[in-house]
Amino acid sequence: MNMMSDNLQKVAGEKMKNILSLLTKNPILGVLAGALTTAVLQSSSATTVMAIGFVSARLMGLPQAISIILGANIGTTITAQIIAFKITDYILAFVFIGFLVSFIAKTERVKSVGLSILGFGLLFLGIETMGDSMKPLATSPVFIDMISQVVDVPILGVAVGTIMTVIVQSSSATIAVLQNLAATAGPDGVTSVIGLTGAIPVLLGDNIGTTITALLASIGQSRNAKRVAVSHSLFNISGCLIFIWFIPAFAAFIQAISPAGPEVEVISRQIANAHTSFNVAMTLLWLPFIWLMVKIVMRIIPEKRAGSKVVSDPAEPMYLDDRLMSQPVVALQMVAQEIERCGETIRVSLHDISAALRDRDSKRIDEAARKAEAAGELCQKVTDYLAEIFAAGALNEDQAAHTMKLMRGLNDVERVAALCGHIVKSCKGVKYSEAAIDEAQKAMAIAEEMFAGAMKALASGDSSDAKRVFAASASLVEAETTARKAHMKRIAAKECSPAMTAVFNRLLYDIGRVGTSCMNIADLVKADKDVLDYFMIDPELTQESASQA
Repeated sequence: MNMMSDNLQKVAGEKMKNILSLLTKNPILGVLAGALTTAVLQSSSATTVMAIGFVSARLMGLPQAISIILGANIGTTITAQIIAFKITDYILAFVFIGFLVSFIAKTERVKSVGLSILGFGLLFLGIETMGDSMKPLATSPVFIDMISQVVDVPILGVAVGTIMTVIVQSSSATIAVLQNLAATAGPDGVTSVIGLTGAIPVLLGDNIGTTITALLASIGQSRNAKRVAVSHSLFNISGCLIFIWFIPAFAAFIQAISPAGPEVEVISRQIANAHTSFNVAMTLLWLPFIWLMVKIVMRIIPEKRAGSKVVSDPAEPMYLDDRLMSQPVVALQMVAQEIERCGETIRVSLHDISAALRDRDSKRIDEAARKAEAAGELCQKVTDYLAEIFAAGALNEDQAAHTMKLMRGLNDVERVAALCGHIVKSCKGVKYSEAAIDEAQKAMAIAEEMFAGAMKALASGDSSDAKRVFAASASLVEAETTARKAHMKRIAAKECSPAMTAVFNRLLYDIGRVGTSCMNIADLVKADKDVLDYFMIDPELTQESASQA
């Protein structure tokens, strides 16, 4: 299943981003996006973990995330529906074709298609193997007695399904096992060993068990992220509490809409239809009441008491999440947000250094130095995160190529953070003349403007922003040259000490190097306008969702 899911993501590539871009204030589109994403990933848990990551990163509001959860529960039923089609006679053909395509493929995309087919074949080969192993159990009196207890006591079936899924961490896998078990004939050789009324409680338990993954993923995340996980649990638990009272009627309904025939031959399809019907019914039930679910989870996990204050460490990632590395589209979206945050910290540091130099404020210049150092550490952590994504092998060729370019731009962002530290060293404890401070400030203002423009160009991919950075570089060179000439005139006029020449030139040199790094970033955008914008899902949506979160 992992092989199939990972390679499907590589094949989907940026289409996954287009699916996620459907996340708007319209909950119906949110349900659709959740269903489509889960159908691709073949795992509602993976989609839920994505939603938790987005909410934790403040890219999505809680109502949007809940609509994604509703859709994910529908999307995950696709696996059971596929399993219900009897393809056992063609399993080895899928395995052979998948291997052959992946073996002879010359491009990564075709290779990923082959591995997806191979994973699909191996998945069903495994299910067939489990089914063959279960057939002898049908004649075991001990096993039959255990199954009869589950059939007679629905709550026991729910417990069994929940425990199975908590252990396996995949409701798709446990439902596949349930389908295969149910398709095993009992002692009479005609009826199912468990029957539809016995399978439905286990199915309800499987749905509850799959929420454990989301709850575990929410540990250490924001309160809103925890609320997303709780809403996933609330959806499935509420459904179980409703449907468990109507199992005979629900089973009769499923039998009516499913193909007729001997029970052991049609029960797999009946279980798949029951899974789909349950999730569609609960989605239709909750969809108009998303606001109510928001209130419930807000009551379960309330806001912190007034007066409590959380201070974000600028050196620590706010968005990166190791658990999202297997979903590169989402992980790279988090990287893009982190780089923007890092760039803003550096821009503020440049501004504060200039202001502190003017006011001769040593405390403020020290604080600006700490911010720049923290931003440099954050850049390094982002670089390490990208390296781990590469190592995980989750990127397709297109994503990998854009990520390499992004790392190149990130190196220049980190270099500007380091140059801020160098500039601070040239400012601390040095008594510059007022004229020298004015000249350095002019150069610093241009460098700050260039860096802000370079980061804007990187985020937007707008070549006009990059052109403005190049245009400002001429002004920075002129400001440096003017400052050096004016300094030498002051020395000749005995207004400045010759001993100040080296440190002042070093200050101007480092400011100039900031401009050079900004030009490198702008040049990267000029060569490929989608460097950072490639990873962003929807900037306008991001801002709107952040305000709601």
